[in-house]
Amino acid sequence: MKQVLQELGTGRTVVADLPEPGASDGALRIRTRRSLISAGTERMLVEFGRAGWLERARQQPERVQQVLDKVRAEGLAQTVAAVRSKLDQTLPLGYCNVGEVDPQANVAGFAAGERVVSNGPHAEVIAVPVNLCARIPDEVSDDAAAFTVLGAIALQGIRLAAPTLGESFVVTGLGLIGLLAVQLLRANGCRVLGIDPDPAKTALARAFGAATVDIERGENALAVADLLTQGRGVDGVLIAASTPSDEPVSQAARMCRKRGRIVLVGVTGLKLNRADFYEKELSFQVSCSYGPGRYDPDYEQGGRDYPFGLVRWTEQRNLEAVLRLMAAGALEVKPLITHRFALADAVRAYDLLASSEPHLGILLDYPQGIGAGPGARTIDLAPAHTPPTRTPPARTPPARTPPGAAPGPPLSKAAGSSAAVAPVLAVIGAGNYAARVLVPAFARNGARLFGIASSGGVTAAHVGRKYGFDQITTDTQTLIADPRVTAVVIATRHDTHAAFVKQALAAGKHVFVEKPLAIRMSELDEIASVRAAAGPGSVLMVGFNRRFAPHVVRMKTLLRSVPGPKTFIVTVNAGGVPARHWIQAEQIGGGRIIGEGCHFIDLLRFLAGAPIRSWDLTRLGGPAGTATDDTVSITLAFVDGSVGTVHYFANGHPAFPKERIEAFCGGRVLQIDNFRRLRGFGWRGLGAMSRWRPDKGQSACTAAFLEAAHVGGASPIPFDELMEVSRLVIALGEAARRPVSASDG
Repeated sequence: MKQVLQELGTGRTVVADLPEPGASDGALRIRTRRSLISAGTERMLVEFGRAGWLERARQQPERVQQVLDKVRAEGLAQTVAAVRSKLDQTLPLGYCNVGEVDPQANVAGFAAGERVVSNGPHAEVIAVPVNLCARIPDEVSDDAAAFTVLGAIALQGIRLAAPTLGESFVVTGLGLIGLLAVQLLRANGCRVLGIDPDPAKTALARAFGAATVDIERGENALAVADLLTQGRGVDGVLIAASTPSDEPVSQAARMCRKRGRIVLVGVTGLKLNRADFYEKELSFQVSCSYGPGRYDPDYEQGGRDYPFGLVRWTEQRNLEAVLRLMAAGALEVKPLITHRFALADAVRAYDLLASSEPHLGILLDYPQGIGAGPGARTIDLAPAHTPPTRTPPARTPPARTPPGAAPGPPLSKAAGSSAAVAPVLAVIGAGNYAARVLVPAFARNGARLFGIASSGGVTAAHVGRKYGFDQITTDTQTLIADPRVTAVVIATRHDTHAAFVKQALAAGKHVFVEKPLAIRMSELDEIASVRAAAGPGSVLMVGFNRRFAPHVVRMKTLLRSVPGPKTFIVTVNAGGVPARHWIQAEQIGGGRIIGEGCHFIDLLRFLAGAPIRSWDLTRLGGPAGTATDDTVSITLAFVDGSVGTVHYFANGHPAFPKERIEAFCGGRVLQIDNFRRLRGFGWRGLGAMSRWRPDKGQSACTAAFLEAAHVGGASPIPFDELMEVSRLVIALGEAARRPVSASDG
């Protein structure tokens, strides 16, 4: 299928060939008929993408500070690599979609062939959570329905302003949202004054029943508003403009009556004059998109609707309300359409969007009868390969080193008698970590990159083409089962790890799963059962890369020369993550201790070289019997008498080093600072081991997995050790989330 994308680094718009998304629980699979380019939001995205470095920095000063903090904490080289990786992405464009429910969709309340509107992107086939979709009445055309999402944005701003019959309102900024807002306010029985420097837009506002300000003739907006209200001031102002200027907000405050309401729907400067607001007791509010539910993962992805009696208007109900107004003839959009392009010509549409040529509503038309069914979910980028043999090559395997020791030389596609001896990888998941770290590491270490999958196909296509995969797909089951695949790399959301691990093991594949192995005890039991049934032939490894880091390997070697128990301290300046981030959600990410803290439990287990006997967890206390579950101290006692503590803190400063590891033993100390420097105190003849950039062991970790899969050897991390650490981490995560009791102090 074809989809419109923007290259973040260059700002270039492309119409790309991508695999179709599959049907998933709680989402509608939709075949697009029409979509609308947002002249406001999408123009800002295009202009930002095409801007130079200095202009981007000026627009996002908070990002500049984040970059500077990262330079101080991790060094210039690592920061430059991270920034380049962030810019090396493609973004799907569009959020005003009209289409038909695909026959493969199976969502209660919707039938195949029904027309629906959604916030899906400009793509021939989309998959959208059901709470972001609404059924289109027969009276509403595809062209009109394409404006529904923008209408919902205007409607939500109006709901916050709470107009009543007979009130006077100003709409500042008469773009698509502003002109829709004019009509909605008029339908609500309000007198409306429209303000915009473009005379063509003010003419449209007048046609919709609004009074306007003729800026070209020198009319003063304040004077016109004063005349409209007989000197009383307007009841409210809806700001739908996009400008860095503070003037729209200042002007709105001066126009309003005492206790008037101002709602910002667009983007403006916000240097407010306190006197304007103080003397009139004005209220000011920023509207959030389409309404309640927006950016709530439980509502949008989880499909959990808000009770009708408690939350009358959600984003979905706002979409439905706009469609009903269109069906009743109270909302007219035909005069707003200025241009129309075929999907294949979308690049021309975006060039128009970024130009000075007058435009307003730009529609994209889609060919009907597109798609080729399930087969369109996979795109071959290279000829099919002969299925490789799983038999180890006829050579003497390298001597096995202890887990975490420096691995042997990387596998090379050019080495040996045939490139087919290298493990053939299927990568499930193409997010930031997979694209920036895992896939490059596997490629450098000689893996055969066969297929890569992601749910929507956009990220898989970008990574797949960049690193030379043979296939890009959204069909994970078929990819895992492909007989040409010998190893599966899992880099998806945490709640999916266990299911993919079981599926890959059952298919007889070697498995590398990015941490954690699972987020529930029951999932670990199921993995153990599937592995036992599959037999010992498959290597199962979790991406606990810290134990493979060069500084850690050196520390482990030095510690072996000192007899007796040891003391370890790991300090993690993890930084704060919003409570609504997916990793914080118990059912999705498992929480940060399970999702991220697992690295450091495994690290201590590796350094101590002994099983864990007992543990304790202390959380940062909060007010009124609360506690913070991602700012904790964890103490581990090992059977050899060693003790280790992990301080996992989310309340530090980003300029401070992110990770520090210290080992105390025999009157001596070893310290690793952010995986850039190892220093010894009391170690005669040990010089500092320094690097320009942090090396957390990702490359060595992937190399060790490939070598084990290549020669059919034991897993670089013993299975019993993986299960020991994984079970403990889940117990720690549950303890961190446990309600505070009086015994917690």
